[in-house]
Amino acid sequence: MPFSIQPVLENEVVKLVPLKETDFERLYAVASDPKVWEMHPNKNRYEPEVFRAFFEGAIESGGAFLIFDKLSGELAGSSRFYNYSAEENSIFIGYTFYAVKCWGTGFNTQVKHLMLDYIFQFVNTVYFHIGAENYRSQKAIEKLNAVKIKEEWVTYQGEPDRLNFVYKISRE
Repeated sequence: MPFSIQPVLENEVVKLVPLKETDFERLYAVASDPKVWEMHPNKNRYEPEVFRAFFEGAIESGGAFLIFDKLSGELAGSSRFYNYSAEENSIFIGYTFYAVKCWGTGFNTQVKHLMLDYIFQFVNTVYFHIGAENYRSQKAIEKLNAVKIKEEWVTYQGEPDRLNFVYKISRE
């Protein structure tokens, strides 16, 4: 791979730093709120053992981030790059979650623009898996001009498979 899928990324509002194995407790402090997972495909990720499997998948992806609110300095959530394909010149962005206080503030738009601006230096296409029942995330990704291209079952590490919609944004 000719580029890093885990750089430090930041703008005036947010800072993304590589997730490390030692970050479990502080990220779980955000993830332990059941409301965070209400629309996500696996709604019980607030449970410690379920979140542990999610966290281990994030570490193994090699592309996961802690997301900080630069204005408050607080940890706001996590996202990741994953499933890079050299053949297709594409990558996925997903597994994103935020503390409830970040919802509806434009915070997600800031994060996604930062990630897209960076990764489009290296790939032509970015895909997103969005849970079939995650209407909030579907609306958010459509505001970024992503187009739903198909539905597929996604296998989650240590969690049940779930139906997801696949959205696409092209560099052009």
